[in-house]
Amino acid sequence: MSRPEQIPLDLGHRPALGRDDFLVMPSNQLAVDLIDSWPDWSAPAIALCGPPGSGKSHLCQVWRASSGAVEVDAAALARKEPPDLIGEAPCCVVDGIEDALEGNRELQRRLFHLYNMMRERRGYLLVAGRLAPARWRCELADLSSRLSTLPVFELGVPDDMLIEAVLVKMFADRQLKITPEVLRYILPRMERSFEAARALVTAIDSFSLERRRDITVPLVRDVLEKRL
Repeated sequence: MSRPEQIPLDLGHRPALGRDDFLVMPSNQLAVDLIDSWPDWSAPAIALCGPPGSGKSHLCQVWRASSGAVEVDAAALARKEPPDLIGEAPCCVVDGIEDALEGNRELQRRLFHLYNMMRERRGYLLVAGRLAPARWRCELADLSSRLSTLPVFELGVPDDMLIEAVLVKMFADRQLKITPEVLRYILPRMERSFEAARALVTAIDSFSLERRRDITVPLVRDVLEKRL
């Protein structure tokens, strides 16, 4: 009789999101320098942009922790007016709102209100998205005008060195160790994005637990073949 497969339990894990956990490479150096330089910013409102998984949200969390900023997302801003969300806070971070803004004039009005509030109290606003805010689709001319003036710091597409470092970190976040041999096998066979790295690490972790196998090249090969 064959041994029954173990059902993997999704117990979750906590990614390390501190400043020291962020991997600095040429593709993100300027954005990291920006976060490190606060409060000596050149403008009260600044934007981070880059592809999914490039580290925008991580840097937003680093800045939130250092500045005491209130974090606001599209869902929260759709429910409440800015004063009810941020109170008297002098700093605010808005991450991942660009898609929700399109065609939603009420949400655009509230973001414009939030922007003006932070300027009036001489605070700081950090926004993050895939595209630079000047390219966000906004029908509200006043908001579009403000967004187009924001200094933009871009996080570039990760290179092989950064992807390798990110894979090591993602496995470590799950308390998993992988060998250089496994890394060398993975790198030429995966999409060059942080999102792809995150999805692949999750799949490998789950498959390893399900099959009660160590993370080896044959196991990774099985996972990649299943994903094709």
